[in-house]
Amino acid sequence: MTGMKHRGHPRSRSRRLVRPGHWAVNARVERFVEPTLLLLLRERPLHGYELLDRIPELGVEGRVDMGNVYRLLRALEDEGIVRSEWSAELPGPAKRTYELTNEGRQLLDRWAEALQRAQGTIGSFLDRYEASLGTVRSAQSEQ
Repeated sequence: MTGMKHRGHPRSRSRRLVRPGHWAVNARVERFVEPTLLLLLRERPLHGYELLDRIPELGVEGRVDMGNVYRLLRALEDEGIVRSEWSAELPGPAKRTYELTNEGRQLLDRWAEALQRAQGTIGSFLDRYEASLGTVRSAQSEQ
């Protein structure tokens, strides 16, 4: 199979071949920014810049685009999941402060349940992976 060309196949967003035999893999948690924002807002109302600064606290890797965060916040507000108001109490210009609604708390609960299921699936995969390492090592030492 070496030397095979993969023309016509879509490129994977989660892996890429760095050089022959060496892969870079990004185990992405799709749409993890949404539950992250909801959890941060359950802790206390925050404005957009504070949210952007605190997102990495929950393990979101890489740069999160501020425009995408604000678009997501507006969409969540349109759905009644968060609400916002202008606050002039903070230093500097007035800022829009966001807080979670009851609907948002219910959605956060569903996110937590879904992530617990995903954690179980990932745990099962990693347990089996670790067990297979022992099998592979045993087979290699017998050769």
